[in-house]
Amino acid sequence: MHLKRIYTLFLGFFCGVLNGLFGAGGGVIAVPMLQKAGLEPKKAHATSIAIILPFTLATTVIYLFTGTIDLHQSWVYIPGGLAGAIAGSLLLKKLSNVWVKRIFGLVIILSGLRLLLK
Repeated sequence: MHLKRIYTLFLGFFCGVLNGLFGAGGGVIAVPMLQKAGLEPKKAHATSIAIILPFTLATTVIYLFTGTIDLHQSWVYIPGGLAGAIAGSLLLKKLSNVWVKRIFGLVIILSGLRLLLK
């Protein structure tokens, strides 16, 4: 099997594992992976969402069958989350690639600090 294909399968697997463990954490790996493959930052972020969608659906089904999800709590966040997703996708079109990279980096740093300090 071609080395690039093995690398891609491994990274896809790793994205899926992160998504299953942390909920959509696979984007942390998918975005840099897609940029390394030659996609500009905006396209990498948008494509990452398309990659993560099937992982999220599979994880959701497994969590539903194992009773891990609290559906009542989930519904409370969905309207705001959908509005935020729409706003974010519209904002992505307006931001330069430099600002997309900076914002993504800042979110990663702040998330890491929050986890380390709590």
